[in-house]
Amino acid sequence: MANRWRDTGLRYGLVTRLFHWSMAILICWQFSGLVLGRLFGRSGLTDFLNSTHGSLGATVLIMAAARALWGFYNLKDRPAHERGLLGHAARTGHVVLYLLMLAVPGLALLRAFGSEWGLTLYGLQIVERGGENIGWMIAPARLLHGTLAWTLLAMVGGHIAMVLIHRFVWKDEVLNRMAGPARQVTPAE
Repeated sequence: MANRWRDTGLRYGLVTRLFHWSMAILICWQFSGLVLGRLFGRSGLTDFLNSTHGSLGATVLIMAAARALWGFYNLKDRPAHERGLLGHAARTGHVVLYLLMLAVPGLALLRAFGSEWGLTLYGLQIVERGGENIGWMIAPARLLHGTLAWTLLAMVGGHIAMVLIHRFVWKDEVLNRMAGPARQVTPAE
C-alpha cells in the first residue's frame, strides 16, 4: 500500500492537503471580517471575526512555515508543474503565495512586539501592554502589512481562477492533485 501521507509525482499527500485546506479556511476567515466590514460596516459579526485576526494570523504564520518545510522535505516527490511559460508562472505564483503567507503575519507580529499595545494570542498575554513604541519594528508593518495582505488576497483569487481554468477550460487533472483521491493511483487503474 502506498504512503498516503507523503506527496508523490501524481498527487499531494494527506499532510500537504491538510496544510492547504486548513490554511485556505484560515485565510478566508481572516479576510471575511475585513471585507464584510468594508462592504456593510461594523457589526457584531465583523467585530467577532476581527477579534480573532491576530491569533489566526499567528497560526497562519506557523502553518506557512511548517508547510514550507514540509514542501522542501517533499520537493523531489511533488507533482511537477508543466513545462514552459505556464509552468514557470505557476512555480512563481506558488513561491509568491508562500512568501506572502509568511510576510503578512510576520510583519504584524513584528509590529505587535514593538508597540505599546502588547500582544495577546488565544487569550495568552505574550507581550505586556504599555511598553515603549519601537519605531523600526512598527514602521514596516504600517507601510506593508495591509498592502501585502490585499496582494495575498488577489494572489489567492488568481490561484482559484487558474484551478477553475485547469478544470473547466483545459479539462486536465490539476485539481485532483490536491482534491482528488489521496491514495496512490497506478497507471493500471
